[in-house]
Amino acid sequence: MRLSLVCLLAVTVALTGCERHASSAASAAAARSGRLPASSATAARLNDIAEKYYDDYLLLHPLVATERGDHRFDERFGDYASPSGMADGLAIEQEALEKLAALDPKALTAEERLTFEAFSQDREINAEGYRFASELMPVDAVSNLPARFAELGSGQGAQPFRNARDYDNFLSRMDGFVAWVNQSINNMRSGIAKGVVQPRAVVERTLLALEAIEVDDPKQSVFWRPILAFPAALSVVDRQRLTRAYEERLGQQVLPAYRRLHDYLKNEYLGQARAHPGMDALPSGDLWYAYLVRYHTETSMTPAEVHELGLREVALVRAEAERLRSQAGHGGDLRSFFEAMRADPNAYYATPAELLAGYGAIRDRVGNAMPLLFAETPRARLEIRAVEPLRASSAPATAYQPPGLDGPRAGVFYVNTLDVASRPKYLMECSFLAAALPGHHFQMSLAQERRLLPRFRRVSDEAAYRDGWALYAQALGRDLGLYGDVGSYAGYLAVQLWMAARLVVDTGLHSKGWTREQAIDYLRANSGLTEAAVAADVDRSLASPGEVLAGEVGRLRIQTLRQRARETLGARFDAREFHTQVAAGGSMPLPVLEKKLELWIASKR
Repeated sequence: MRLSLVCLLAVTVALTGCERHASSAASAAAARSGRLPASSATAARLNDIAEKYYDDYLLLHPLVATERGDHRFDERFGDYASPSGMADGLAIEQEALEKLAALDPKALTAEERLTFEAFSQDREINAEGYRFASELMPVDAVSNLPARFAELGSGQGAQPFRNARDYDNFLSRMDGFVAWVNQSINNMRSGIAKGVVQPRAVVERTLLALEAIEVDDPKQSVFWRPILAFPAALSVVDRQRLTRAYEERLGQQVLPAYRRLHDYLKNEYLGQARAHPGMDALPSGDLWYAYLVRYHTETSMTPAEVHELGLREVALVRAEAERLRSQAGHGGDLRSFFEAMRADPNAYYATPAELLAGYGAIRDRVGNAMPLLFAETPRARLEIRAVEPLRASSAPATAYQPPGLDGPRAGVFYVNTLDVASRPKYLMECSFLAAALPGHHFQMSLAQERRLLPRFRRVSDEAAYRDGWALYAQALGRDLGLYGDVGSYAGYLAVQLWMAARLVVDTGLHSKGWTREQAIDYLRANSGLTEAAVAADVDRSLASPGEVLAGEVGRLRIQTLRQRARETLGARFDAREFHTQVAAGGSMPLPVLEKKLELWIASKR
């Protein structure tokens, strides 16, 4: 629940969002290093503070470093649960805030002040989170650190297995995982004593996720795959040594740790899990949830305000969906309309290969239409790839993995090809728009390619901005030549309705005393999801309170900013330029994005 945000470096970026060309030798050198010369001593100090924070953060979160292409800490797992680890995390937030307090923002340029404000807001909200004992509930099926570790160890993720040192690094990382399991079990025992425990439904789903990884034989585990795929240059001596070491470490430590965690959750923790699902059942749970709402939405909204916003949005989307249902000649209610779409055998591809090819065709269509709304596109390749079998049973229908800051990896649009009969064609267009183009791949890759941007802007840690952009991208479908038939437009409306209903469900569960059954009933009535998907989405809100609010709140804010710009600029409003301002400037909290766009509007006037 406590997701520390990475830092930002102060740079001067033109209000058009385009990079300035370095004209001097010093500027060229700065560009190669990813930093621009500071405009003042204060800006230089801000750069230093932010740079140190970023490195401190990656040191404490080495898995994040690996996933972002920084391989300095590939041998470390990270201390995410111990008292000392929590203290270290709080310390880097407080240190940055203390140093920021000594700076005079008036000495910064307008763009640097935005950077200062974004960095300050991130540090403040992160530091506040340490008031709440999230480390007492360290395991769930959403954050799912055990599955994340297994993906890294499978050789299919960001962990490199190119030489003997890479293999030795992951051997060392195994030790850290075992230590985390032991600490997590101790923390959950403390949580039981303090009344800070997960809901029963969350524990049950976590057990299922662990069972998908557990095996007794190291050679049958996902961690054995790198041993079966040794790089050709690896010597025979190293192959033999690493084979023995992996078999021993997996068989004696890692796999028993997975079993130990599973058995503890099943035999001891499950019986102590809380019956009432909402956070309002926890000590200071109302304050904790209110914090999580602010954290994930990047606003000052209260749970009650988010709940009312959700009710209004559900009513608006339902009205449009009912209009489409009537136009399609369906005589039943909205739920039966979505069920009839899902029951149509023509709504599915017959094979995984056809499903992947279908997404490839959408990629081509959207790519050809992108210049209509966007002045530039990222250089990073977009691959469409099937989800690996080890993750397929718990992975979503689609997901996106951005390229690392180191550059060599392409962005990957993952398609879950398990059970193609459950992947309807009418959801494919809106899914692609959100996760790939012009959604996550467009925004994340474009920001990462802005070599002169501060590192915080080149990664998308601001959930409301990142996920808000993805949902905003879905709304551009008709402008990009999609949603041309009743089915695909109905699929888009079904997703919109689901996102709006999430605002109601999440806040209902955690601030209004809703039961899990109430939440399931509401989401069933206000989405096109299957029964299993409805239950899974409600359980997601139970496992990670407030997280699902980010996207819809962010989308609404971006659309409000667009409307404001259009009304203010009139004929001078250019959607292509607006999209460059929002997407290419990188990640930032919504209030800072709003200030950035106010500066842009003022410059255009």
